[in-house]
Amino acid sequence: MEEEGIVKKFCYMNRKAPYGTIYALESLEVVLIAAAFDQDISLVFADDGVYQLTKNQDTDGIGMKNFSKTYSALGDYDIKKIYVEKESLEERGLTTDDLQALKYEDEDDDWAEKDSLFVVGRDELSKIINEQDVVLSF
Repeated sequence: MEEEGIVKKFCYMNRKAPYGTIYALESLEVVLIAAAFDQDISLVFADDGVYQLTKNQDTDGIGMKNFSKTYSALGDYDIKKIYVEKESLEERGLTTDDLQALKYEDEDDDWAEKDSLFVVGRDELSKIINEQDVVLSF
């Protein structure tokens, strides 16, 4: 989105567990729609939102559709800035090994596959959020 030559930066905060409410799925759908309009998007996962990115989710027992594999497509939508709060992972006994490997193909580097998932501390995450023009929390 441009306004008088200024690109707007949009941050989508994900703080809820992936299932039990509609927040996680709604956030993912909004992000994919926004990406179709070439917005500068950052995704943040903090608190119970870190569970949205865990590997091998099984929703058979709760009767809900497992949408977690959709996160692997974010790179195809040019979403390259996905941040996970380090302290939220630690507080839940999780490590980066528990998370999906999210990548994108860098067309400027002969389509090399690169990480789009970054684990950052609260202080750094606060700076990232403060740099955004719009922050939406789910």
